[in-house]
Amino acid sequence: MGPDSDSRFDVAIVGGGLVGASLAVALARSNKSVVLIESTLPPASSPSWDERTIAINAASRRILAGLGLWARLEPDAEPILSTHISERGMFGVARFTAEDAGEPALGYNIPLRAIGAVLQQAVQSTGEVRMVCPATVRGLSAGPRQIELQIGGETAESRRKIEASLVVAADGAHSAVRLLLGIGAEQLDYGQVAIVGAVRPERPHRGVAYERFTPDGPIALLPRPQDRCALVWTVPTATTAEILGWNDPEFLLRLQDRFGYRLGRFLEAGRRQGYPLRRVMSDALTAPRVIFAGNAAQALHPVAAQGFNLGLRDAATVAELVAGAADPGATELLAEYAARRRQDREQVASFTDQLVRLFSNAIPGLRSARHLGLLALDVWPAAKQEVLRRNLGFGGVTPELARSGIDILRTGG
Repeated sequence: MGPDSDSRFDVAIVGGGLVGASLAVALARSNKSVVLIESTLPPASSPSWDERTIAINAASRRILAGLGLWARLEPDAEPILSTHISERGMFGVARFTAEDAGEPALGYNIPLRAIGAVLQQAVQSTGEVRMVCPATVRGLSAGPRQIELQIGGETAESRRKIEASLVVAADGAHSAVRLLLGIGAEQLDYGQVAIVGAVRPERPHRGVAYERFTPDGPIALLPRPQDRCALVWTVPTATTAEILGWNDPEFLLRLQDRFGYRLGRFLEAGRRQGYPLRRVMSDALTAPRVIFAGNAAQALHPVAAQGFNLGLRDAATVAELVAGAADPGATELLAEYAARRRQDREQVASFTDQLVRLFSNAIPGLRSARHLGLLALDVWPAAKQEVLRRNLGFGGVTPELARSGIDILRTGG
């Protein structure tokens, strides 16, 4: 790791969540010294039928395969073989299938517990990543060759100074690194909350993911094992307390009314939690010797299930650029990262925001236009392929890991 491996590193990753841990695993497979700084110890959890899940797309599956993680994730991954997009009260439907995409699946629905555990084990088992946890970054100072981080924590190990050639901020929508550097962010409160849980329907889901738009917000049902479904029901903030207060029979009755009977009757509901929905877009993707990735760069509405997938492409791009770099924090490298990520980031963020606005507007004429749009999307091959390509994760400059699913990082110079 170099002459002073306790305090000097090539890369310091701030934030040990899914994106930060994925980047740490990727860089451990290069020849770079890496420290991962995380503020909280990961909670332990046990498998349950109603645990939170995350949908990954085809590009993300290839990235995870290239990092040697997919074989450990696949047993917990439920394939999404097709999608069914509709609007309540209208008959227009847009459908996408794995066959359309030329992929074994459009994506996979995976428990957060499973992907978190696999990433944590991978970071710990590499022996190449120094973990500092629990600890927070209290200050940063960039110099011509290094950036100094002042670390605060509960132990002597976590209270010290660290120097790195590059800092990657993967510390969430309210990034401490962004705040310390005085970099602003565009923030939009959608006035909505995602009610997250699970349901057991009467009919088998057959690998179909449903997106049902209603005047209050979309309802997503994603396939889980044993023909159960993960649920993300977006509701107005003002009604959240009432909805979370419903007992199981009332919750299922109200959900049934809004979703319909494509899966028959809903027979069982799991635990529910509410998560406020905001869009946060960092004003910059880089600062001197700093890169922003994942939710620290952009936090999106979950309507298109693109947040983690976009962040994972951030991480894959950082790893690709850093692996062969003599100076990971060089100005030219930061500029290249921003250039490669700009189109993908802006397209996905814009598409997600437009979906929310378009399908949350009750203007009668606009409702008819939405209906025609869904019909056109289902029968117009060019438009269908463009939306499909973007949702699969191939809409911008695609990292090599996402294109091939092959580990290219061990050859880094």
